[in-house]
Amino acid sequence: MTAPKMNKTPVYIAVAIAIVGGIWYLKAHGSAADQQGGGGAHGGKGGKGGAGGVPTVLAAPAISADVPVYLDGLGTVVAKNTAIVRSRVDGELQKLHFNEGDMVKAGQLLAELDPRPLEVALAQVQGQLAADDANLTNARADLARYKTLLAQDSVASQKVDTQAALVRQLEGTVKAEQASVASAKLQLAYSRITAPISGRLGLKQVDIGNQVQASSTTGIVVITQVQPIDMVFSLPEAQLPSVLDPLRAGKVLVVDAWDRDLKHVLAHGKLLTVDNQIDTATGTVKLKAEFDNQDNSLFPNQFVNARIQVGVLHGAVEAPVAAVQLGKVGNFVWVMDADKKVSMRAVKTGPRSGEKIVLTDGVKAGEMLITDGVDHLSDGAQVKVVDASQNVAPAPGGDAKGGKHKHGGDKAAS
Repeated sequence: MTAPKMNKTPVYIAVAIAIVGGIWYLKAHGSAADQQGGGGAHGGKGGKGGAGGVPTVLAAPAISADVPVYLDGLGTVVAKNTAIVRSRVDGELQKLHFNEGDMVKAGQLLAELDPRPLEVALAQVQGQLAADDANLTNARADLARYKTLLAQDSVASQKVDTQAALVRQLEGTVKAEQASVASAKLQLAYSRITAPISGRLGLKQVDIGNQVQASSTTGIVVITQVQPIDMVFSLPEAQLPSVLDPLRAGKVLVVDAWDRDLKHVLAHGKLLTVDNQIDTATGTVKLKAEFDNQDNSLFPNQFVNARIQVGVLHGAVEAPVAAVQLGKVGNFVWVMDADKKVSMRAVKTGPRSGEKIVLTDGVKAGEMLITDGVDHLSDGAQVKVVDASQNVAPAPGGDAKGGKHKHGGDKAAS
């Protein structure tokens, strides 16, 4: 028998009813969710700020302050003086009277050579001097006798003249020997090697027991004078008048030495002088500053950042760097009025110091500037200001209290 055909129409109708019911359910619950969440994708600006669609921001006032003007350059620390301690005579190194890295004073004994060869040389010239001195004494006595005989007309005058010449010759010989003795004594003194300058000792270049040569280029040790110490740094030639004008007026310009990362001040010093020519290859000029360096924070050949104060801007308008934005028209800020409405305003910037920057035009002291949450602002927009201590970062779709969304970030002009 043939099986009866089943009617599929009721099945299709049931499926269609289920689909329609599902669409209706999603629309109904989706609308409720949009109403509770502040509008969702169709809520406009309400989802970009706090409750009610008001953007949440941080603000800080522009203030009036006396702002120091600094110029920055790259510098290298250089020793005030550097001396290679060399021996002036040849000999065997017998003693070292220092430890590597010691601070020494000028004239301090550093090393001793074997003095015996020099003592022998001194004894030889002293003996020769004694012999020549005895000859001179005898010649002078003969000259005195010849003069007496000449007065008695008992000897020719030529004999007296010859004897007088011999006396002068021996006097010259004695003087030469005296100089030889002095030279030998000096050579003996050179066997004791002393520090030519005050400073810090480096690593020794020769060990005890080695033969030291006066012609050696490495020497025994190197001394660098580090108290005080100098720093040489460069500035662009366009900034040269800012340095020369106060320098010629007799002002003392303060120079700070900063570390590589510009996070810590290593030392405070003063400007000594400016080089007498500009480097045509780089368009910069060299300057030299001096530091007391009593704490030895600066080290010869150390790389540092130099910051020199060339003046002070009195009563300048200073604002947080985060308030300054960079757009197509240049630098601008968002200014908030008493009704907490914001407006965009173009500004001109001046010197920057840390997290503060001088605004030379566009803003007056006391005006409130938006420092965070500027991504969704527009002219005339109402904003809600939160306390920065709450660590609330406004962001798209964020909430002033929830703080669950990522911070959108703003771009401050440097």
